[in-house]
Amino acid sequence: MTVHDIINELRNKTYRPVYLLSGQEPYYIDLVTDFIINNVISEEEKAFNQTVLYGKETDVVSIINAARNFPMIGSHQLIVIKEAQQLKDIDKLAVYAEKPLKSTLLVINYKHNSYDKRKKLYKAVQACNGALLESPRLYENKIPDWINSWLSSKNCSILPEACMLLVEYLGTDLGKISNELEKLIISLPENDKRITLQSIERNIGISKDYNTFELQKALVQKNVLKANRIINYFAKNQKTNPFTLTITSLFFFFSRVFTWHFIKDKSSKNIASALKVNPYFVQEYERAAKKYNPRKTAQIISWLREYDMKSKGFGNASTTEGDLLKELIYKIMH
Repeated sequence: MTVHDIINELRNKTYRPVYLLSGQEPYYIDLVTDFIINNVISEEEKAFNQTVLYGKETDVVSIINAARNFPMIGSHQLIVIKEAQQLKDIDKLAVYAEKPLKSTLLVINYKHNSYDKRKKLYKAVQACNGALLESPRLYENKIPDWINSWLSSKNCSILPEACMLLVEYLGTDLGKISNELEKLIISLPENDKRITLQSIERNIGISKDYNTFELQKALVQKNVLKANRIINYFAKNQKTNPFTLTITSLFFFFSRVFTWHFIKDKSSKNIASALKVNPYFVQEYERAAKKYNPRKTAQIISWLREYDMKSKGFGNASTTEGDLLKELIYKIMH
């Protein structure tokens, strides 16, 4: 089932006996869990009919005993197992799932991995008409679309450059991204619900002028002065601009530039699809490809790997990360 399927059913008060929510992306697992906690049992009944347990602090026997109780008042009771991946012998919950009570909703919040479909519990939940949700980790190239969709549901939008800047600095953790977006939405004026580079700088602290995105632009433009200003800023502010983040960002950028050279169909739509980027940024890669031929791009990728190793102490005894970055950028631009 999808998140949408499960929440729609819950809104219509269609309940399933067991909810097995698992996967590498915790965001949707927690989203469904919280929706169930906030909507199934009324506030007046929660003291009697709602139990929240944690996998590390409970056991299978206690869970089964609780699930087999009837609600003290009302029509349903709710048993939620958070961090269920820490529950010892969790697969033995299949004993309950094979014959669940209709008046109990058992929610199994299993994070950081998908529950093995070959296990007894998975098959038992499937057989008892329970809800099975798999929440996979989104790849980085899917995050901009996710951000745009999430904001659209809140009647807000974001400029492409601002979106890419968030992805660069927040990664693929949807929980972290949604928290930062919530902060940004609150700060937006009533008459303009667009997130810009300026609003990100004001409210999250990511500089609109000194970031990896602007560094890439400087390298494409071969703007030595701008590139040096940015890397000097990075060297002085390594906590917010870690060397690893800069190297990783540049590696993905030049890897895509290298790929661009060997794509036969250079139409904007095909380039965007092949590079897995927003069409808005296709021209940036085209400009980069004109400045850096395949041989130079391959050399840059090799240097990025070399300096990544140096930052970890291989072949480098004392050079600071700031000085390593200055050396690397000099080589790329000259």
